[in-house]
Amino acid sequence: MQSLDPARITRGLDIAVVGLGYVGLPLALALARHHRVIGFDIHEERIRSLSAGIDTTGESSPEELAAEGIRFTSDSSDIRQPTVFIIAVPTPVDSEKLPDLGPLLSACRMVGQVLKSGDLVVFESTVYPGATEEECVPMLSDASGLVFNRDYFVGYSPE
Repeated sequence: MQSLDPARITRGLDIAVVGLGYVGLPLALALARHHRVIGFDIHEERIRSLSAGIDTTGESSPEELAAEGIRFTSDSSDIRQPTVFIIAVPTPVDSEKLPDLGPLLSACRMVGQVLKSGDLVVFESTVYPGATEEECVPMLSDASGLVFNRDYFVGYSPE
């Protein structure tokens, strides 16, 4: 079984933050102070605004958005290089007040398509207990063809 190399966490880390909302954007900006970060969001207008130094939510300054270590994209082929993926997409509730895992599973499918042996995926999205193992990991494995806890690793950072 391959193990996660701790030295990889501290040097030259390439990180993709998937979902640039109220959780993902501040996280991406904080990580960009120490690592190379690709901020990914499916909303092209959001990417255009962030790339132009404008955060329409008013949470981040133009100076923060111009940080040297961050690049914004809505093109999933741009996230092939990173070795760490942080998924911070919304988990809305439906009319029955049940979590809609659609955005989360779409993000897992996309990340799974670029996942490589030794990569780490961390979930920041709010989900019910067990969703990571029951829903997300199978989607990552199916999309990547890799084996969980042998070829890639997963973490969950609850609120």
